[in-house]
Amino acid sequence: MSNKKVKMTAAAVLASSVLLSGCGLFGGDEQAAPEADIPKDVSYVDDAGDVTEETEGTETEGTATDGEDEAATETTKRELYLIDSNGYVVSQTFDLPKTEGTAKQALEHLVQGGPIEDLLPNGFRAVLPAGTEVDVNLKEDGTIVADFSNEFIEYDPNDEKKILESITWTLTQFPNVKRVQIQVNGHNQEVMPVNKTPIGKGVSRSNGINLDTSETVDIRNTRAVTLYFVADNNEGDPYYVPVTKRLAMKESNDYAAIVNALVAGPSYNSGLTKELNNEIKLLSEPQYANGNLTLDFNEDILGLEEKVVSRAVVDSLVLTLTEQAGVETISITVNGEGGLMATDGTNVSEPVARPENVNTGRF
Repeated sequence: MSNKKVKMTAAAVLASSVLLSGCGLFGGDEQAAPEADIPKDVSYVDDAGDVTEETEGTETEGTATDGEDEAATETTKRELYLIDSNGYVVSQTFDLPKTEGTAKQALEHLVQGGPIEDLLPNGFRAVLPAGTEVDVNLKEDGTIVADFSNEFIEYDPNDEKKILESITWTLTQFPNVKRVQIQVNGHNQEVMPVNKTPIGKGVSRSNGINLDTSETVDIRNTRAVTLYFVADNNEGDPYYVPVTKRLAMKESNDYAAIVNALVAGPSYNSGLTKELNNEIKLLSEPQYANGNLTLDFNEDILGLEEKVVSRAVVDSLVLTLTEQAGVETISITVNGEGGLMATDGTNVSEPVARPENVNTGRF
């Protein structure tokens, strides 16, 4: 999923009235020395957002360099997966100081009582136990090893899966990180240390997030798909929540089944809402070519204005469908005709790409 991974402000995300007027919930911007008994490479993130490697003996994070004070004032946008008031693991985008140890820095911002505390949006909390120390190491096969101190094992057992999802989705935002392994004091963990959630040789985004199996009777002939629905922080500030469901699909790229699942919406007791109303229907099978997916809908996808689609509807479709392998952009037509605009002025009959950052509070 490297093509789909996305790259703080303390401001809250957009108010509902702004969302409905056409502003999306995302913007368009864009390890320290290891312990003796873990690999001695150090990982950092390059200007392109990739985690890259340096070998032993090269300059690492924490080494004083010329221009250090100037660099300390520069920031870069990173997604941190936190737990919201409903217990969902949700991305929030923050401006973090630029550093060579960006993967390690991201994990440090998941620690309760750490640097994230003064930045948390209303209703959100950090996921790692207070006092947890972290280290990271990137392997050549795209596996990143997240090594934690003993404090890590003091988490609430009810948070175990959420913690694993948070770590995995935070680290796999970097395009060349494919999967995550967990260590405690340099020792590999094949299961999580409290409730024994399986880890095996690594966990990736394909394992899902906020799994919802409430409507799954038989998993045969189904596939896990991550859909994006909407929640708010009880103050009318909406944000997108990824939810992994198992869908009955005719084939692995059954895009129509995914769109129909968005129309059907989240589970009844989920506390989430959807952007696509029940009358919206696809008029033909989605057409995929060269990374773009064209969706032809009936007129119910339009808002009050002719040829205008709510940006919130577009956002939900883009976020969900670009989670699918190979889908880089989507285009929307109605009754086979283009020339459609989103409420923010975007031509949505031309390819619309996934945003670099989600839930930024920018518009």
